[in-house]
Amino acid sequence: MSKCLLCNSNFRRQINYEKLLSFTKIKEKYTCNFCLENFAKKSGKLCVGCSKEVKKEALCSDCLQWQKIYGNNLLGNKSLYKYNDAFHDLMVRYKRYGDYILGHVLVELIDNLPVADYYVPVPSSPSHLERRGFDTIRSIYQNLVPLTNLLIKNDNEKAQGEKNRNERLLTKQTFLAIKKENINGKILLLDDIYTTGRTLYHARDALLEVYSNCEINSFTISR
Repeated sequence: MSKCLLCNSNFRRQINYEKLLSFTKIKEKYTCNFCLENFAKKSGKLCVGCSKEVKKEALCSDCLQWQKIYGNNLLGNKSLYKYNDAFHDLMVRYKRYGDYILGHVLVELIDNLPVADYYVPVPSSPSHLERRGFDTIRSIYQNLVPLTNLLIKNDNEKAQGEKNRNERLLTKQTFLAIKKENINGKILLLDDIYTTGRTLYHARDALLEVYSNCEINSFTISR
């Protein structure tokens, strides 16, 4: 028997054999079924720009605003879960309080990743790395796919989670692309949450300055 990482109840841990073909490493259960049911998967019609649930339209109101800047070259972000109370509480424990082991829960939630030639995690700033002691995004995805470091982040901005919506949208560019040879094909940016899209668009902008020949999309666990 094992202890659920979220509620500390006992459950029988089993290796998830159904998903072995999608990932390079075996995924094990760290969360009981009761807790997993609190995370709401997206369903129905989704915005083609960011995966937000919409009624009939192709783009949500946020992506209509991004379209004014980027035209039809939107991110095409794929996201799996709604940002509900369960996901919020998990991220507070994982990121704000630095509970590293809860990264196992986030890995367990990811049952599908788009195919890409390069999986590029959105990096933490040096100050956040020092404070937490680990890179919150890399720690999730390194358990699933090979990662390629193509971005660095400056240290002159407070965390997106500490900002309101308007502050997020007004955030200045903080990313720089790392020049590497023979990078061609599809790049998938990896992050945890899509809120306004400002971080991911900045990350893509930085990459396009160096890798203009690449197709760049993004993936987040929650939107």
